[in-house]
Amino acid sequence: MDSAILRDEDLLKLEKQVCFGLAVASRSVISAYKPVLDPLGLTHPQYLVMLALWDLGPMSASTLSGHLHLDPGTLSPLVKRLETAGLVAKTKNPDDERAVVIQPTEKGAALRAEAVKVPREMMARLALSEKDVLELRSILDRMIAAGANAPKS
Repeated sequence: MDSAILRDEDLLKLEKQVCFGLAVASRSVISAYKPVLDPLGLTHPQYLVMLALWDLGPMSASTLSGHLHLDPGTLSPLVKRLETAGLVAKTKNPDDERAVVIQPTEKGAALRAEAVKVPREMMARLALSEKDVLELRSILDRMIAAGANAPKS
């Protein structure tokens, strides 16, 4: 049986909170992406949209929204800006006229060749090894799943 590492009086200290560490790390890491993504003409959220499209191919807005864990109201302006930049195109879904399919344009597909350098550049900027990234992703994946399955009331 595990012995407690944190004493009860330490449990409410700000620096001991997982939520605080994740929030600060998130802002810090996303900020570190800015100078790497600026030459590509992408913001971090736009980069995530393009990653999903490069990886999974054309998809409906609702499917993309699900993959990115974003509500459609948040995704819509991101896609609109990418469309204005000529990186994605929206077309009517032939199977459902009410839905649209989002896909990279030729320009958007070509951007992938430049974006392939981003992960290793970010690993260097954040002083993370490949092993660190795999371990961190494993922990984050467990946390995401646990958070999704946690009681909401």
